[in-house]
Amino acid sequence: MGEAGEGRNITHQQKKLNEKELREFRDRFGVPMSDEEVANAPFYRPPLESPETKYLLERRKALGGFVPARKIKPETIEIPNRDYFSEFLKGSGKLAASTTMAFVRVLSKLLRHEIIGRRIVPIIPDEARTFGLDALFRQIGIYAPEGQLYEPVDRETLLYYHETKDGQILEEGITEAGSMSSFVAAGTSYATHGLTMFPFFIYYSMFGFQRIGDLMWLAGDIKAKGFLLGATAGRTTLNGEGLQHEDGHSHLLASTIPTLVTYDPAFAYEVAVIVQDGMRRMYQEKEDIFYYLTLYNENYEMPPMPKGVEEGILKGLYKFRKGAKDKKCKAHIFGSGPILREALKAQTILERYDVSADVWSATNYKQLRTDALQVKRRNMLHPASEPKKSYLEKILEKEEGVFVAVSDYMKIIPDQIAPWVPGGLMTLGTDGFGRSDTRVNLRRFFEVDAELTVVATLYALCQKGAVKKQTVEKAIKDLKIDPEKAFPVCI
Repeated sequence: MGEAGEGRNITHQQKKLNEKELREFRDRFGVPMSDEEVANAPFYRPPLESPETKYLLERRKALGGFVPARKIKPETIEIPNRDYFSEFLKGSGKLAASTTMAFVRVLSKLLRHEIIGRRIVPIIPDEARTFGLDALFRQIGIYAPEGQLYEPVDRETLLYYHETKDGQILEEGITEAGSMSSFVAAGTSYATHGLTMFPFFIYYSMFGFQRIGDLMWLAGDIKAKGFLLGATAGRTTLNGEGLQHEDGHSHLLASTIPTLVTYDPAFAYEVAVIVQDGMRRMYQEKEDIFYYLTLYNENYEMPPMPKGVEEGILKGLYKFRKGAKDKKCKAHIFGSGPILREALKAQTILERYDVSADVWSATNYKQLRTDALQVKRRNMLHPASEPKKSYLEKILEKEEGVFVAVSDYMKIIPDQIAPWVPGGLMTLGTDGFGRSDTRVNLRRFFEVDAELTVVATLYALCQKGAVKKQTVEKAIKDLKIDPEKAFPVCI
């Protein structure tokens, strides 16, 4: 601050004005105070009848009071129930599909809903065709306040780039920051305008938290609601895209935002259940949360939803397929996203080594950890009461054998729940930089394929004394694994 209140480019270490500067300030702003009083730097409050006080009181009245408050006009919105998404719970039969494709179909169905359809806000920074969203160009159009002022180069195609004044898609161009600003605006419209909107921001997962993490933190701080869709995701699933695109850590960055609910679904039915429940929690139950889902571009057959797994999908873990009976050893493999299929392949291979492995779908490690920490805190603060158990502890307490987790993300993601897994958790993950190659080669390089999952499971059993060292060595040789290959983190 300058002598008379002007801005001045000085060090932040200046904490106060000296006496000369105080007198200059007094004279410039006409503060009725003597030289002697100024030296003590007293607090001065203008009289109630002064123009300054009258102005301040008028402004506070116009703004609704002295303490800032968020005043939300309650709006009742009926969210589609799970039956509305029943087609996604039946599986795809022999048709191969990706979870990105499954989400696009879920979004298209929501856009056709007679009540909330016009409130859906699809936001795309650039990659609409990559994500299969070009079908929406004709269906709902791209918002342009002045309409389409040019003829797009793909005008002769069925799914041409169609802009219109009443379009719904916000195609922001190559700007994740601009897209996230639109997400925040739509996600807070329930408070700022009393009108609830449903934003779905779809982007390359690598270009989310890593590029604009501060805006995503802001979204949580300002209580924005909506869905962030990291598509396409995975350090080995988005093959051939190399270091720039292959995300194996967005779930780690997302875990820093307390109100962000994160999921890594493997199947179409999981996507549908998560989206429906997210809409219910955010817009019907009015919870101050928002969602992040990772989606993938790998095509495979989508199975029908097993009975009774809805709770496990939402809480973060459920048993997808039981292992073979009458085997000598028991194991459990937690899989996430497309890598769940590697866990299923490992389940079959392990039978050769007399191991029965149950395969679990781990959809949300962050939720499992948060629940376990909450229960642990409750028990600590109520030492005389009967201890409670977290969801994770309850579903695993009667399971025997070793536990292995594998995903397309860094090992630290499943490591979050290790303290509550009986006997500990062996984790496989994609630590290191991304690289360009085929999915098969990438999964071998990062050691998350079925064969490495088998070796990890046998090694965990060996450490417990259930399997001989020679069996692990035999598996390494049988499955053509190079035990001397470089550690991915060091390359």
